[in-house]
Amino acid sequence: MEAASVSASSLIRVAALSGSLRKSSYNRGLIRSDLEGEGSFPPAIEAFRQKILEADSILFASPEYNYSFTAPLKNAIDWASRPPNVWADKAAAIVSAGGDFGGGRSQYHLRQVGVFLDLHFINKPEFFLNAFQPPAKFDSDGNLIDEQAKERLKEVLLSLQAFSLKLHQNQ
Repeated sequence: MEAASVSASSLIRVAALSGSLRKSSYNRGLIRSDLEGEGSFPPAIEAFRQKILEADSILFASPEYNYSFTAPLKNAIDWASRPPNVWADKAAAIVSAGGDFGGGRSQYHLRQVGVFLDLHFINKPEFFLNAFQPPAKFDSDGNLIDEQAKERLKEVLLSLQAFSLKLHQNQ
């Protein structure tokens, strides 16, 4: 079955009703889906893509789940990679806080995905933070309070700045 082409003049508005009372109903999921029009994105996605497009560089922060980065981050990456890929030729860095390895394995997986996206990651310094090893790294509001970690984060950001300027000096 071939997909039908939809012109702007043939777009319609649809009211969708779910007959399920269950909060995580699959049927509710079906009707919440944003169907893409040809060449367009949902408004929230378009706004996100525009922010990425306007940025000189990207800083990723992700915990590690099962040796990888999170599904919400993957979803955001995928939306912004749709043609035209707004990640292309951006300088990038990754930081992570987590358990024993500080999210390090997720960073390596994200770097692999970045190859396809034409992202250019800084190589050093790397930033992995074991958030659960004393002394406390964050206060009760989630703010970074560890001075050594703050200094390491600053080094990452300075490296990202220098790399971004070098990458785009001839553009």
